[in-house]
Amino acid sequence: MRALASEGVGCAWPALALKRALLRALGLVFALILALAHLARAHDNTRPAALREVAFDQKLAEQVPLDLSFRDERGNEVRLSDYFGRKPVIVNFVYYKCRDLCPLLLDGLVRSLRALSFDVGNQFAVLTVSFDPHDSAALADAKNKEFLARYARPGAADGWHFLTGTEDSIQKLTNAVGFHYNYDAQTGEFAHATGIVLLTPAGKVSRYYYGIDFSPRDLRLGLIEAAEARIGTPIDQLLLFCFHYDPVTGKYGLLISNIIRLAGGLTVLLVAGFVIAMLRRERSQAAASGRTA
Repeated sequence: MRALASEGVGCAWPALALKRALLRALGLVFALILALAHLARAHDNTRPAALREVAFDQKLAEQVPLDLSFRDERGNEVRLSDYFGRKPVIVNFVYYKCRDLCPLLLDGLVRSLRALSFDVGNQFAVLTVSFDPHDSAALADAKNKEFLARYARPGAADGWHFLTGTEDSIQKLTNAVGFHYNYDAQTGEFAHATGIVLLTPAGKVSRYYYGIDFSPRDLRLGLIEAAEARIGTPIDQLLLFCFHYDPVTGKYGLLISNIIRLAGGLTVLLVAGFVIAMLRRERSQAAASGRTA
Protein backbone atom coordinates (compact mmCIF):
# COMPACT_ATOMS: atom_id res chain seq x y z
CA MET A 1 0.00 0.00 0.00
CA ARG A 2 2.89 2.38 0.84
CA ALA A 3 4.50 1.42 -2.43
CA LEU A 4 1.34 2.34 -4.36
CA ALA A 5 1.04 5.60 -2.47
CA SER A 6 4.67 6.38 -3.28
CA GLU A 7 3.93 5.77 -6.94
CA GLY A 8 1.09 8.29 -6.77
CA VAL A 9 3.33 10.92 -5.18
CA GLY A 10 6.03 10.16 -7.71
CA CYS A 11 3.57 10.87 -10.54
CA ALA A 12 2.83 14.26 -9.02
CA TRP A 13 6.46 15.36 -8.89
CA PRO A 14 6.96 15.70 -12.68
CA ALA A 15 3.77 17.76 -12.85
CA LEU A 16 4.99 20.00 -10.01
CA ALA A 17 8.35 20.49 -11.68
CA LEU A 18 6.62 21.29 -14.97
CA LYS A 19 4.43 23.87 -13.29
CA ARG A 20 7.44 25.53 -11.73
CA ALA A 21 9.18 25.63 -15.10
CA LEU A 22 6.06 27.09 -16.65
CA LEU A 23 5.91 29.80 -13.99
CA ARG A 24 9.53 30.70 -14.65
CA ALA A 25 8.77 30.88 -18.38
CA LEU A 26 5.77 33.06 -17.63
CA GLY A 27 8.02 35.44 -15.69
CA LEU A 28 10.28 35.69 -18.71
CA VAL A 29 7.28 36.36 -20.96
CA PHE A 30 6.12 39.21 -18.75
CA ALA A 31 9.66 40.63 -18.68
CA LEU A 32 9.71 40.51 -22.47
CA ILE A 33 6.31 42.20 -22.63
CA LEU A 34 7.55 45.03 -20.42
CA ALA A 35 10.66 45.43 -22.56
CA LEU A 36 8.57 45.58 -25.75
CA ALA A 37 6.23 48.09 -24.16
CA HIS A 38 9.23 50.26 -23.32
CA LEU A 39 10.44 50.01 -26.91
CA ALA A 40 6.99 50.92 -28.22
CA ARG A 41 6.86 54.02 -26.02
CA ALA A 42 10.37 54.97 -27.11
CA HIS A 43 9.31 54.61 -30.76
CA ASP A 44 6.33 56.91 -30.22
CA ASN A 45 8.47 59.50 -28.45
CA THR A 46 10.97 59.59 -31.30
CA ARG A 47 8.27 60.08 -33.90
CA PRO A 48 8.78 63.46 -35.63
CA ALA A 49 6.76 66.19 -33.93
CA ALA A 50 5.08 67.13 -37.21
CA LEU A 51 3.65 63.61 -37.50
CA ARG A 52 2.46 63.00 -33.95
CA GLU A 53 -1.03 64.34 -34.67
CA VAL A 54 -1.26 62.68 -38.09
CA ALA A 55 -3.64 59.72 -38.26
CA PHE A 56 -6.41 58.09 -40.24
CA ASP A 57 -8.72 56.64 -37.60
CA GLN A 58 -11.41 54.07 -38.18
CA LYS A 59 -14.93 55.47 -37.76
CA LEU A 60 -17.03 52.74 -39.33
CA ALA A 61 -20.76 53.48 -39.57
CA GLU A 62 -20.14 57.18 -38.81
CA GLN A 63 -22.60 59.46 -40.57
CA VAL A 64 -20.90 62.15 -42.64
CA PRO A 65 -22.61 65.57 -42.31
CA LEU A 66 -24.16 65.89 -45.76
CA ASP A 67 -25.26 69.49 -45.23
CA LEU A 68 -21.67 70.78 -45.47
CA SER A 69 -20.99 73.31 -48.23
CA PHE A 70 -18.02 73.18 -50.62
CA ARG A 71 -17.14 74.49 -54.07
CA ASP A 72 -16.68 72.18 -57.03
CA GLU A 73 -14.01 72.41 -59.72
CA ARG A 74 -16.08 75.02 -61.57
CA GLY A 75 -16.37 77.25 -58.52
CA ASN A 76 -20.04 76.43 -57.94
CA GLU A 77 -21.26 76.12 -54.38
CA VAL A 78 -22.39 72.56 -53.66
CA ARG A 79 -23.46 70.46 -50.72
CA LEU A 80 -22.21 66.98 -49.96
CA SER A 81 -25.80 65.78 -50.20
CA ASP A 82 -25.65 66.58 -53.94
CA TYR A 83 -23.40 63.55 -54.43
CA PHE A 84 -25.21 61.02 -52.24
CA GLY A 85 -28.50 59.15 -52.29
CA ARG A 86 -28.18 56.69 -55.16
CA LYS A 87 -24.68 55.17 -55.26
CA PRO A 88 -21.62 54.63 -53.05
CA VAL A 89 -18.99 57.35 -52.94
CA ILE A 90 -15.20 57.12 -52.66
CA VAL A 91 -13.76 60.07 -50.73
CA ASN A 92 -10.06 60.95 -50.68
CA PHE A 93 -8.23 63.91 -49.15
CA VAL A 94 -5.38 65.81 -50.77
CA TYR A 95 -4.19 69.38 -51.14
CA TYR A 96 -3.69 70.54 -54.68
CA LYS A 97 -0.27 72.18 -54.22
CA CYS A 98 1.18 68.99 -52.73
CA ARG A 99 4.21 67.64 -54.59
CA ASP A 100 4.80 64.43 -52.64
CA LEU A 101 2.14 62.04 -51.33
CA CYS A 102 -0.98 63.56 -52.90
CA PRO A 103 0.08 62.97 -56.54
CA LEU A 104 1.04 59.41 -55.60
CA LEU A 105 -2.34 58.85 -53.99
CA LEU A 106 -4.25 60.17 -57.01
CA ASP A 107 -2.04 58.19 -59.35
CA GLY A 108 -2.68 54.97 -57.41
CA LEU A 109 -6.40 55.70 -57.26
CA VAL A 110 -6.79 56.32 -60.99
CA ARG A 111 -4.85 53.14 -61.80
CA SER A 112 -7.11 51.13 -59.49
CA LEU A 113 -10.25 52.71 -60.95
CA ARG A 114 -9.13 51.93 -64.49
CA ALA A 115 -8.75 48.26 -63.51
CA LEU A 116 -12.38 48.10 -62.33
CA SER A 117 -15.23 46.96 -64.54
CA PHE A 118 -17.41 49.54 -62.74
CA ASP A 119 -17.46 53.08 -64.10
CA VAL A 120 -17.14 56.36 -62.21
CA GLY A 121 -20.41 58.22 -62.65
CA ASN A 122 -22.37 55.05 -63.24
CA GLN A 123 -21.97 52.57 -60.38
CA PHE A 124 -20.22 54.96 -57.98
CA ALA A 125 -18.90 58.50 -57.52
CA VAL A 126 -15.55 59.91 -56.39
CA LEU A 127 -14.96 63.05 -54.33
CA THR A 128 -11.44 64.40 -54.06
CA VAL A 129 -11.49 66.99 -51.29
CA SER A 130 -8.72 69.49 -50.55
CA PHE A 131 -7.96 69.92 -46.85
CA ASP A 132 -6.12 73.20 -47.56
CA PRO A 133 -8.67 76.04 -47.22
CA HIS A 134 -6.43 78.23 -49.39
CA ASP A 135 -6.71 75.96 -52.44
CA SER A 136 -8.71 77.58 -55.22
CA ALA A 137 -11.31 76.29 -57.66
CA ALA A 138 -8.80 76.93 -60.46
CA LEU A 139 -6.37 74.44 -58.89
CA ALA A 140 -9.22 71.97 -58.41
CA ASP A 141 -10.23 72.36 -62.05
CA ALA A 142 -6.67 71.67 -63.24
CA LYS A 143 -6.50 68.47 -61.19
CA ASN A 144 -9.97 67.47 -62.34
CA LYS A 145 -9.02 67.77 -66.01
CA GLU A 146 -5.72 65.96 -65.49
CA PHE A 147 -7.16 62.89 -63.82
CA LEU A 148 -10.31 62.68 -65.89
CA ALA A 149 -8.04 62.59 -68.96
CA ARG A 150 -6.01 59.81 -67.40
CA TYR A 151 -9.13 57.87 -66.40
CA ALA A 152 -10.49 58.32 -69.93
CA ARG A 153 -13.97 56.84 -69.60
CA PRO A 154 -17.20 58.43 -70.81
CA GLY A 155 -19.43 59.99 -68.18
CA ALA A 156 -16.68 60.28 -65.55
CA ALA A 157 -16.99 64.08 -65.47
CA ASP A 158 -20.41 63.68 -63.88
CA GLY A 159 -19.07 61.31 -61.23
CA TRP A 160 -15.61 62.52 -60.17
CA HIS A 161 -15.43 65.95 -58.54
CA PHE A 162 -12.60 67.95 -57.00
CA LEU A 163 -13.79 70.10 -54.11
CA THR A 164 -12.46 73.03 -52.11
CA GLY A 165 -13.95 74.47 -48.95
CA THR A 166 -13.68 76.64 -45.88
CA GLU A 167 -11.65 75.52 -42.89
CA ASP A 168 -14.86 74.88 -40.94
CA SER A 169 -16.36 72.56 -43.59
CA ILE A 170 -13.04 70.78 -44.09
CA GLN A 171 -12.58 70.18 -40.36
CA LYS A 172 -16.10 68.83 -39.91
CA LEU A 173 -15.72 66.41 -42.81
CA THR A 174 -12.22 65.20 -41.93
CA ASN A 175 -13.16 64.75 -38.27
CA ALA A 176 -16.22 62.73 -39.25
CA VAL A 177 -14.09 60.17 -41.10
CA GLY A 178 -11.07 60.28 -38.76
CA PHE A 179 -8.60 62.00 -41.09
CA HIS A 180 -6.10 64.04 -39.05
CA TYR A 181 -3.34 66.14 -40.58
CA ASN A 182 -0.90 68.80 -39.48
CA TYR A 183 0.27 72.03 -41.10
CA ASP A 184 3.98 72.88 -40.88
CA ALA A 185 4.29 76.67 -40.95
CA GLN A 186 8.03 76.51 -41.58
CA THR A 187 7.74 74.53 -44.81
CA GLY A 188 4.26 75.65 -45.79
CA GLU A 189 3.29 72.01 -46.29
CA PHE A 190 0.94 69.53 -44.65
CA ALA A 191 1.88 66.28 -42.94
CA HIS A 192 -0.85 63.75 -43.63
CA ALA A 193 -1.71 60.10 -44.13
CA THR A 194 -2.87 58.57 -47.41
CA GLY A 195 -5.89 56.46 -48.15
CA ILE A 196 -9.47 56.48 -49.33
CA VAL A 197 -12.79 56.15 -47.55
CA LEU A 198 -15.75 54.28 -48.97
CA LEU A 199 -19.18 55.66 -48.04
CA THR A 200 -22.63 54.19 -48.48
CA PRO A 201 -25.26 56.02 -50.59
CA ALA A 202 -26.64 57.42 -47.32
CA GLY A 203 -23.24 58.88 -46.39
CA LYS A 204 -22.12 56.39 -43.73
CA VAL A 205 -18.52 55.21 -43.52
CA SER A 206 -18.37 51.67 -44.87
CA ARG A 207 -14.69 50.85 -45.33
CA TYR A 208 -11.15 52.24 -45.37
CA TYR A 209 -8.31 51.52 -47.78
CA TYR A 210 -4.89 52.77 -46.72
CA GLY A 211 -1.75 53.65 -48.63
CA ILE A 212 -1.34 54.70 -52.24
CA ASP A 213 -2.06 51.37 -53.98
CA PHE A 214 -5.52 49.84 -53.84
CA SER A 215 -6.44 46.31 -54.85
CA PRO A 216 -9.08 46.51 -57.63
CA ARG A 217 -10.60 43.28 -56.37
CA ASP A 218 -10.96 44.55 -52.80
CA LEU A 219 -12.22 47.89 -54.05
CA ARG A 220 -14.85 46.22 -56.24
CA LEU A 221 -16.10 44.07 -53.34
CA GLY A 222 -16.14 47.12 -51.08
CA LEU A 223 -18.24 49.05 -53.59
CA ILE A 224 -20.73 46.19 -53.81
CA GLU A 225 -21.03 46.05 -50.02
CA ALA A 226 -21.30 49.82 -49.68
CA ALA A 227 -24.05 49.90 -52.33
CA GLU A 228 -25.97 47.51 -50.07
CA ALA A 229 -25.29 49.79 -47.06
CA ARG A 230 -23.07 47.17 -45.47
CA ILE A 231 -20.36 48.22 -43.02
CA GLY A 232 -16.91 46.67 -42.45
CA THR A 233 -16.93 43.38 -40.54
CA PRO A 234 -15.60 42.57 -37.03
CA ILE A 235 -12.77 40.66 -38.73
CA ASP A 236 -11.66 43.94 -40.29
CA GLN A 237 -11.68 45.54 -36.86
CA LEU A 238 -9.55 42.71 -35.41
CA LEU A 239 -6.98 43.09 -38.18
CA LEU A 240 -6.93 46.85 -37.72
CA PHE A 241 -6.37 46.29 -33.99
CA CYS A 242 -3.23 44.32 -34.79
CA PHE A 243 -1.93 46.74 -37.39
CA HIS A 244 -1.51 50.49 -37.52
CA TYR A 245 -1.01 52.88 -40.39
CA ASP A 246 2.36 54.58 -40.60
CA PRO A 247 1.98 57.90 -42.46
CA VAL A 248 5.73 58.02 -43.01
CA THR A 249 5.85 54.83 -45.07
CA GLY A 250 2.23 54.84 -46.28
CA LYS A 251 1.90 51.23 -45.13
CA TYR A 252 0.53 49.13 -42.29
CA GLY A 253 2.88 47.88 -39.61
CA LEU A 254 2.44 45.72 -36.54
CA LEU A 255 1.31 47.76 -33.56
CA ILE A 256 3.57 46.49 -30.79
CA SER A 257 1.42 47.63 -27.89
CA ASN A 258 -1.67 45.88 -29.25
CA ILE A 259 0.27 42.70 -29.97
CA ILE A 260 1.56 42.86 -26.39
CA ARG A 261 -1.98 43.04 -25.05
CA LEU A 262 -3.13 40.14 -27.21
CA ALA A 263 -0.09 38.03 -26.34
CA GLY A 264 -0.47 38.80 -22.64
CA GLY A 265 -4.14 37.87 -22.65
CA LEU A 266 -3.51 34.64 -24.51
CA THR A 267 -0.63 33.77 -22.18
CA VAL A 268 -2.81 34.21 -19.10
CA LEU A 269 -5.55 32.05 -20.60
CA LEU A 270 -3.11 29.32 -21.60
CA VAL A 271 -1.42 29.25 -18.20
CA ALA A 272 -4.75 29.19 -16.38
CA GLY A 273 -5.95 26.33 -18.56
CA PHE A 274 -2.72 24.41 -17.98
CA VAL A 275 -2.84 24.85 -14.20
CA ILE A 276 -6.47 23.74 -14.04
CA ALA A 277 -5.71 20.68 -16.17
CA MET A 278 -2.73 19.71 -14.01
CA LEU A 279 -4.71 20.13 -10.77
CA ARG A 280 -7.44 17.88 -12.13
CA ARG A 281 -4.84 15.32 -13.15
CA GLU A 282 -3.27 15.32 -9.68
CA ARG A 283 -6.66 14.90 -8.00
CA SER A 284 -7.50 12.02 -10.33
CA GLN A 285 -4.19 10.35 -9.56
CA ALA A 286 -4.67 10.85 -5.84
CA ALA A 287 -8.19 9.42 -6.00
CA ALA A 288 -7.00 6.45 -8.04
CA SER A 289 -4.22 5.80 -5.51
CA GLY A 290 -6.73 5.90 -2.62
CA ARG A 291 -9.06 3.48 -4.33
CA THR A 292 -6.16 1.11 -5.08
CA ALA A 293 -4.98 1.29 -1.50
